[in-house]
Amino acid sequence: MKSVLVVEDERDIAQLLKLHLSEFCDEVVIANNGRDGLSAAEKRPWGLIILDLGLPGIGGLEICRRIRENMRYTPVLMLTAKAAETDRVLGLDTGADDYVTKPFCLQELVARVRAIFRRCAALQDDHEEKTSSVIHHDGLSIDFEKRQIELEGRAVELTAKEFDLLAHFVRHPGRVYTRAQLLDQVWGYGHEGYEHTVNSHINRLRSKIEQDPSKPHYIVTVWGVGYRLGDGTCGLRPGNVQHALH
Repeated sequence: MKSVLVVEDERDIAQLLKLHLSEFCDEVVIANNGRDGLSAAEKRPWGLIILDLGLPGIGGLEICRRIRENMRYTPVLMLTAKAAETDRVLGLDTGADDYVTKPFCLQELVARVRAIFRRCAALQDDHEEKTSSVIHHDGLSIDFEKRQIELEGRAVELTAKEFDLLAHFVRHPGRVYTRAQLLDQVWGYGHEGYEHTVNSHINRLRSKIEQDPSKPHYIVTVWGVGYRLGDGTCGLRPGNVQHALH
């Protein structure tokens, strides 16, 4: 069931989102302030929560923190009127899966919502096909059911998108991915110009799992191409790439 909770205090925007999302979602519910939004989020599972950053009462970042701390995993798409890179990074670090900056293109937001539902469906199908929910790789332990990571027995706290990104590499060892391919297969959309989103997530993921992020061991740069899961060597030059991109 595609259910969406929209937490947005600008009523015109909230109603516009409900109108367009209702065309392909089974249920769209609006909360017009942070307190009502948090209460609605805690009462039941949702397929997606669209969360405004600047809310009266409880702010969007605090709601996102509580969702990630106390509830089952739910995708969060954050809306923000702040265009600064630091604000976007803060939202992603808090646990948001994606963000859209106001004023936004409605068609793009709808496309991102569709992409999140496609990605969740694909992850669910992939999970059901696996006989084991835990994969081990070179000191990493990835529990897909619990969405938890351990490095040499030590728990590592990742955001939802950082987990999805690492999981994608671990599920496809040796495969080289361009930034555009990662946008399409992990984020679920391939909008030109958003490659910096991949770069920022790769950098933050490396800061959490690499002993020396400047010399990555797990997420390796294939120069001029993209990234792959490391096999104990450092980044490869284009002439050494063995896996063709399609």
